[in-house]
Amino acid sequence: MFNTGEGDACHPPCFFKLFNMKNFQWVLLPTFLILFFVSCKKDKPETPSGTLQISTVKSGNSSFNLSDTTKNISINASITIAFSNAIDVASAMQHISIRKADQIIPTTQSLSEDGKEITLTPGTALEFNEVYVLAVAPQLRGLAGESFPGIEFIFFTEKPAIELVSITVNGLDFRQPHRPKDIKYDSIVVRINFSDAVKEDQLKQYFSFTPNIDFTLSLSGDKKTIELKNTAPLDYYRRHFLIISSSLQANTGATFSGFSNQFITGLNPTPKFPLIDDEALLDLVQAQTFRYFYDFAHPVSGMARERNNSGDIVTVGGSGFGLMAIPIGVERGFITREQGVAHLDKVTNFLSTADRFHGVWPHWMNGNTGKVHPFSTFDNGGDLVETSFMAAGLITVRQYLDPAQAQELTIINRINQLLEAIEWDWYTRGGQDVLYWHWSPNHGWAMNMQVRGYNEALITYVMAATSSTFPIQAPVYHKGWANNGSIINGSSFYGIPLPVGFDYGGPLFFSHYSFLGLNPTNLSDQYANYWTQNVNHSLINRQHSVINPRGHLGYSADSWGLTASDEPSGYGVHEPTRDNGTISPTAALSSMPYTPYESMQAMRHFYYVLGDKLWGEYGFKDAFNPNEAWWASSYLAIDQGPIIVMIENHRTGLCWNLFMSAPEVTEALNKLGFSR
Repeated sequence: MFNTGEGDACHPPCFFKLFNMKNFQWVLLPTFLILFFVSCKKDKPETPSGTLQISTVKSGNSSFNLSDTTKNISINASITIAFSNAIDVASAMQHISIRKADQIIPTTQSLSEDGKEITLTPGTALEFNEVYVLAVAPQLRGLAGESFPGIEFIFFTEKPAIELVSITVNGLDFRQPHRPKDIKYDSIVVRINFSDAVKEDQLKQYFSFTPNIDFTLSLSGDKKTIELKNTAPLDYYRRHFLIISSSLQANTGATFSGFSNQFITGLNPTPKFPLIDDEALLDLVQAQTFRYFYDFAHPVSGMARERNNSGDIVTVGGSGFGLMAIPIGVERGFITREQGVAHLDKVTNFLSTADRFHGVWPHWMNGNTGKVHPFSTFDNGGDLVETSFMAAGLITVRQYLDPAQAQELTIINRINQLLEAIEWDWYTRGGQDVLYWHWSPNHGWAMNMQVRGYNEALITYVMAATSSTFPIQAPVYHKGWANNGSIINGSSFYGIPLPVGFDYGGPLFFSHYSFLGLNPTNLSDQYANYWTQNVNHSLINRQHSVINPRGHLGYSADSWGLTASDEPSGYGVHEPTRDNGTISPTAALSSMPYTPYESMQAMRHFYYVLGDKLWGEYGFKDAFNPNEAWWASSYLAIDQGPIIVMIENHRTGLCWNLFMSAPEVTEALNKLGFSR
């Protein structure tokens, strides 16, 4: 509506009112118009309405531009135009359009809440691979009357697309997100069904595998189905990618968006190394593993490096395991006794000057200086559990040395001094009936971790009870470690009873670390028979891999063993209740005394069948995960040590016999209520 009120002298109705007056003289019209507009301007200065501008034009992820034709606009997509100012709805309905040649395309239009964006949606799909024009006519006006100069955007719609109707590898769905596993390594058949007949010309170039695979390609009569077959065996337990190029075209000119997916091949059971008898294989595994603790020992300290890429960082617990390997190396002829004694002399000398915290060594140290290397922010002091592994190793080698030999007697006396300096009772934190794992001179008891069963630390309480200088008493064991009997389990898992510990037994290192020297044969207390505990723990762990409730690739009666180790994402603890598909050779092999038949099965499998990937300079590498086509390149002291020691305990009982021959061990076991 127009305002015709007299108070608005410069509004257009003022002009019409004067123009229709009866006494108007046409001869005076030019003069009147001049006077009228001059008088209006004087009464109320006019503000120019301005010009509309386009900010953006988009369709999906595509932006339109004037300098070039916009391509590959979806036939079903809407187009949104953003303006600098709000636009007039009625004007937009008439003056914004999509056309093909002279044909206007029917659209629905919707305006944003602020009136600055308008979206055009075609009533029906546009045609493939055609030229269209988005026209914004100069008659368009803003809500406040702003003008627009007019503009046209030329765009091409997308080309028709070939659809992937189906794709399978060895009959299994191969479309995303499916990623088939256990694909037969020597017989791969990929069958691909397209919606359109594809061009035959140089068709094979559009299909490729990574890593490269030699394959044949066959095309069906209707040219819609393609079959790819390998012509040579593929690598086993490996990730393979199939890529179909987006350059593939149909006979109609339709294009393909491209495809990529992966599958993992299954096991190649062919032996990778010549077969040898089991005793020779045991010799080989022990000899190769021994090299980690002797050949690869830190050159200054003789200590075991934390892992094969840890530089000067040495580990106290792993070095304790490594000490036990020295008598094995001597007895097996890997080194001479003189070499073994020299090595023990180097290690014990280093330990005598290394950092200690109330006699307790840290978890990690610098192998050159003996200074603590923090394991974590607050863990930069004593580690009682790691120290107990070292103490057990020291007792074992002390019992091996000959006091009749002067050099060996010197080492014996040094070992006794090292053991006597360990203040086990300090780690009861003021006389509590429990041991604490850590203490730091900087952070005190900030770690606040009590050593309670059931886990790998039974030996910590035994060693604390052996001390002649700073011992613990029996209540600390029963109230602290056994938690007043709370360590008892008594349930069965996979039909196998478990005396103590977590359901399913936990990671297998629980049955290894404490028992490298401590012989569980006939060892009992009021909570468990520890031979039964360790045998059944191992059998439960193996049975989990046989049943394989989570369907992991690579699990079987021959391939088993869940414990703490490296994994695809770093380092983790693996057990039946935390099972991500990672198998660690140390788990099955270090159970050799408990499950000799089953562990030997695993050893043969790891060496003969997987050895081209799993066997290396220091024996078996730390872990593998067929689910992820992942193979560790690492060796860890705490995983290599139990392998050589427990195989020897199975074969001769050497480390068990040495450790158990120590009089303080017998006294400690009696004190804590063990029977043998």
